[in-house]
Amino acid sequence: MRNNLIVSGSPHVHKQGSVPRIMWTVVFSLIPAGAAGVIIFGLDALWVTLVAVITAVFTEAVFGIWTKKKFTVLDGSAVITGILLAFNLPSNVPLWLPIAGSIFSIVIGKQVFGGLGQNIFNPALVGRVFLMASWPKYMVTFVKPFSFDAVTSATPLAALKEGKILEHLSYLDLFLGKRGGCIGEVCILALLIGAAILLFKGYISWHIPATYIFTTAIFVYIFGAKQLFHGDWLFHILSGGLILGAFFMATDYVATPLTAKGQIIFGVGCGLFTAIIRIWGGYPEGASYAILMMNAATPFIDRYTKSRIYGTK
Repeated sequence: MRNNLIVSGSPHVHKQGSVPRIMWTVVFSLIPAGAAGVIIFGLDALWVTLVAVITAVFTEAVFGIWTKKKFTVLDGSAVITGILLAFNLPSNVPLWLPIAGSIFSIVIGKQVFGGLGQNIFNPALVGRVFLMASWPKYMVTFVKPFSFDAVTSATPLAALKEGKILEHLSYLDLFLGKRGGCIGEVCILALLIGAAILLFKGYISWHIPATYIFTTAIFVYIFGAKQLFHGDWLFHILSGGLILGAFFMATDYVATPLTAKGQIIFGVGCGLFTAIIRIWGGYPEGASYAILMMNAATPFIDRYTKSRIYGTK
């Protein structure tokens, strides 16, 4: 007799939420950061985001029709990919850049693995790294936020890497987004509002974000200055894409471990790689590369942290 009962890997948890509901809630939680990006950088930020989202949705639809797969455009996953890719771009990039990035994110980062639920890397980060490797000049050229006259166009991490001191930037300025950077990463307040929505709904847990941020802070505090235990850990938390990555990209359901223990290991790994790249790497930011490296390690983490079968030793 043929056994048609297929059981997936644990955990077997039933929730009222569906994939579209979760995805569209994530989209809603990203609105504050997107709105802050438009306020800080102007309408250019809006056009980059819209182009990235439209291209991602269109590419997913075309690929689905071509491969005769189930129509998944309305589940919101392609919209999230487009938004997160745009949030990792400067507002002044030419519009063909988010088009190229979104196509690469959907086709190479997601669909070649089999689509939603089967990709091993976060698609938006795959697109960002592709753009960084292909057109680095556009990816590291930032405009001065038009809303604030006293800030520089250089990102705080880039200035730190170059040995410059940004005395006019306070922690409050970093928290509110009064600095150069990518569209969706600069306003920490807006990102935390979105993260609070996801935590309240139970769509993400504290394990990865908390361990990711804490590990980065501790490592930077110890090794981030010429003298040990003198690194400015708060500066590193509020700068770059750490908060965006910790709450919205490192928590990708598909590319992160299933168990709480595995998620803690994942978060620690992300924090270590991020800090190492920021302190000793040639590039001032390390969040994207850190998350992708830990995405690759997820199957191994799941294997060694899987739950014990009930009734066995």
